[in-house]
Amino acid sequence: MDNELRTALTRAGFTVRMTDERWAHITESHDYMAGYLDHVIETVEDPDWLVKGWNDEVIAMKKYPVHNFRERYLVVVYKDLPEGFVITAFMTSKHEKILKRGIIWEK
Repeated sequence: MDNELRTALTRAGFTVRMTDERWAHITESHDYMAGYLDHVIETVEDPDWLVKGWNDEVIAMKKYPVHNFRERYLVVVYKDLPEGFVITAFMTSKHEKILKRGIIWEK
């Protein structure tokens, strides 16, 4: 079983896990994410938007300060259910594309 690095409480009241396997996957796929584990947890717990996922996933997105002259948004995809877990996380400057999937909730 994967070791649990952190947990986050979602807006729906579920606890989602960030396992060491998922964090390794995220940082191997997106090496710039290596120092952002706390931001990932914060994005799940206090998102600016919740967006529809592809199936039953939820996409949490939070705006962060300007980086390299561009606004950045942290995107976290997770299963929002009992025994939920983070699937992936990445940064984007193209938040409109994600919002087009359908906003579930907005701050």
